[in-house]
Amino acid sequence: MKHDGRDKSSGLQSFHVLPETPCPYLPGQRERKLFTDLTGPRGRRLYDALSHAGFRRSHRFAYRPACTGCQACVPVRIRVADFRPGDTLKRIARRNADLTVEERPARATLEQYRLFDRYIALRHGDGDMAAMTFSDYQAMVEETVLDTRLVEFRLPDEHLAAAGLIDWLEDGPSAVYSFFQPELERRSLGSQVILWLVAEAARRALPHVYLGYWIADTRKMAYKARFRPLEALGPQGWSDLTAT
Repeated sequence: MKHDGRDKSSGLQSFHVLPETPCPYLPGQRERKLFTDLTGPRGRRLYDALSHAGFRRSHRFAYRPACTGCQACVPVRIRVADFRPGDTLKRIARRNADLTVEERPARATLEQYRLFDRYIALRHGDGDMAAMTFSDYQAMVEETVLDTRLVEFRLPDEHLAAAGLIDWLEDGPSAVYSFFQPELERRSLGSQVILWLVAEAARRALPHVYLGYWIADTRKMAYKARFRPLEALGPQGWSDLTAT
């Protein structure tokens, strides 16, 4: 992505469409993305507005799917005030009650990268992220114009168990990416990261937690449906996922 997101002649924000590539979630499908640049003094305000329209962030770009003949990727967010954890999420919270949590500036560390690299190798070894170097990871974390933070979750022995890269928006946190020790599968650390985001959004009196895209036919995203009420963005705006 080397395009400038500003139309210099008009002063308006410009959007671009990337070439099609194989879809990482649905076999045999092709994905295409619409994106714009977030740099400049308007970057934060622009992304707040774009997040309401289902956009996500990667580095200094905001994007959303623009696939031909496919609308499987549905933007979803948790409605914080009405969130009530079910039995499964309560068990996950109890299992992880011994973790300590620290929210840090968006600065990459070798400790984080080693955990990230191991997580990707064991969970997503066939994906685009499998070849990421420390410099690539550093760019993912630090190339941002938003209020971006890293949340670290540590075991009682101080080892890093999980980390979540998040953007704080006007109406709540957006979960950019999380990774964790694959060996600690029983802890369901990905869900624990989201539980922390919900609790922190509630503490700050913010109404939403943005979880990115949900695809009904993809097992990798099934965990998102645990967090009810989950709102989905459709043609008529945001509404409960069960009604979409």
